[in-house]
Amino acid sequence: MFLGTDKDGMTAWQYTAKRRNSEILEKVWEWAEEKLTTEELNNKLILDTDTDGMTAWHCAAGRSNSEILE
Repeated sequence: MFLGTDKDGMTAWQYTAKRRNSEILEKVWEWAEEKLTTEELNNKLILDTDTDGMTAWHCAAGRSNSEILE
């Protein structure tokens, strides 16, 4: 669930950051911390890119959402 991607290569983490929903983003992070290893969190959740080369951080920054970036 956490590491799966849609047709655009986006994970749930990236999609939630793009949609600017901090409550859901926090919940996804909590679930991921419970289920994923540190390596998976770093390499697949935080640093993973979609088909355009965008990370979740790029999505949040592109939407000028400082709450998500925090």
